[in-house]
Amino acid sequence: MSESKRPLIDRRRVFAGAGTVGALAAAAAVMPAFKATEPVAAQVKPTDGGGGYQLTEHVKRYYETTRI
Repeated sequence: MSESKRPLIDRRRVFAGAGTVGALAAAAAVMPAFKATEPVAAQVKPTDGGGGYQLTEHVKRYYETTRI
């Protein structure tokens, strides 16, 4: 064929493109779906004992070491 009558897309490029599209589709099918979850703070449930901050002996010791 002459240069002017040569097709713009040859068979090799078509098959290479089809292979690439197939590989991308297979990878997308295998990947887990992204699910937006609730923030961690919303998932934490308070304990029956009140929870929260407690001034224990080791916390008091820490505060004493940070004094200047």
